[in-house]
Order: sequence, then C-alpha cells, then structure tokens
Amino acid sequence: MLQEFKEFVNKGNIVDLAVAVVMATAFKPIVDTFVNGVLLQIVAAIFGEPNFDTLSVNIGNAAIMYGTVITAAIQFFLVALAVFFVLKTYNATRRGEEAEEPVDEPTGPSEIDLLTEIRDSLANR
Repeated sequence: MLQEFKEFVNKGNIVDLAVAVVMATAFKPIVDTFVNGVLLQIVAAIFGEPNFDTLSVNIGNAAIMYGTVITAAIQFFLVALAVFFVLKTYNATRRGEEAEEPVDEPTGPSEIDLLTEIRDSLANR
C-alpha cells in the first residue's frame, strides 16, 4: 500500500500542482487588494459607489438582492482583468528572455549540400 501511494504521488505531477496551489493562494491577496483598492474605486468614481449590494426589489415580504449579483459579476470581471494583465506582462518578459538567448547557427554543410555530395559520389561510381 505504501508503494502504491509513492507511485501515485510521483506519477501525476502532484508536486507541481501543490506548488501552483500554494502560489495561487499567496497571490490572491495581491489581486484582491488591487481589485478592491484600485479597480473598484474606479467603479465608485464612475457610478458613485464601489458596489451595488444595496440594489434590491421588494416583492411582498421578500427582498430580491440583484445588486449582489451585479457586484459579484463586476468583481469577477475585474479579477479576470487583473490576472490577464499580470499574465500578459509575465509572457512579455518571458518572450524578451527567449529573444535574448543566442541562437546556435548550424556549422558546416547543410543537409542539401550533404545530399548533393552523396548523389554526386554515387553517380561517379
């Protein structure tokens, strides 16, 4: 049973997944702070308040709180936007690193030169 567990842990990139979960958990407060402190304040400047939780419709004794759905949708959009910008910046820096790496140019004759040489050698036989 212990051997099976070791195979399971080593087989599926569990360590990579665990690292990703830990990094995402650590990254969440940064995104939340950016969304709540910057992006939602822009929403507040445009609409007068940073959320729409107070919007509701009363039907009889029930209050339909549709504003909470609007706030959640806006927060989701803003989090997705923040993550998009972070990934876009990250990918741009990665592309810059890849471009800086020297490309090894092949030395010596090309494949076509070698094939031509073999063809000519066989023809002279």
